[in-house]
Amino acid sequence: MSVAKKQYKRVTVKSLVEMKANKEKISMLTAYDYTMASIVDGAGIDVILVGDSAANTMAGHETTLPITLDQMIYHASSVIRGINRSLVVVDLPFGSYQSDPKEALRSAIRIMKESGGHAVKLEGGKEIKDSIKRILNAGIPVMGHLGLTPQSIYKFGTYTVRAKEEAEAEKLKSDAKMLEKIGCFAVVLEKVPAKLAKEVAESISIPVIGIGAGNGVDGQVLVVHDMLGMTKEFNPRFLRRYLDLHTEMTNAFESYHKDVKSGDFPNENEQY
Repeated sequence: MSVAKKQYKRVTVKSLVEMKANKEKISMLTAYDYTMASIVDGAGIDVILVGDSAANTMAGHETTLPITLDQMIYHASSVIRGINRSLVVVDLPFGSYQSDPKEALRSAIRIMKESGGHAVKLEGGKEIKDSIKRILNAGIPVMGHLGLTPQSIYKFGTYTVRAKEEAEAEKLKSDAKMLEKIGCFAVVLEKVPAKLAKEVAESISIPVIGIGAGNGVDGQVLVVHDMLGMTKEFNPRFLRRYLDLHTEMTNAFESYHKDVKSGDFPNENEQY
């Protein structure tokens, strides 16, 4: 017998825990600006992640490392102005939380106060436990992030699948339980084996959101530019392209260029 899904006027951290309990999958996409956020929110997406992936998609950097706290606040405040329903989670950027729990709290407070974001996300497990606890103690919701953690790319040396070996898998499972215990409301698992991700999701009561982590988790997240096909060079196995906007936009720009050059645009109906 099917159970009617609860309709959420506003999605909160509590909503996500309820969704997991009700076996309702959670949808999550990135957004970095007002216009995209308003479209994503209007489509009914549960969670919008203002990701430090803005360093790649919006600024063209090779890694997520260069983006600053000020820039994250700018993107997050733009997104907040475009939403009515979605929960907005904001990445704490590299260097703003790793070494000093007090600095982590200051960074999280700035995001919450200056952007209006609803929660923050931090990459890592027991290594950043004290920073997470300091933020949580201030009443700020925290989403964890385990597996492939892009801010540690130079430590790993590659974007390959993580936790394939037993020792790393055991650490990931331990870290996930630790994040739940100290009070995180959800965890992102990036690029880990599907079997392991399913095991983690079944072992904790908070939602596990996957990216490249199979279908046994509680929800999925993708970078919006990737799933819309605006990017061409990024082709991981986990990515499903729902549109080919790169081609569509190129065709539109070429048509506009041609019409301007020929004098066809604007025509008599497109002028005052």
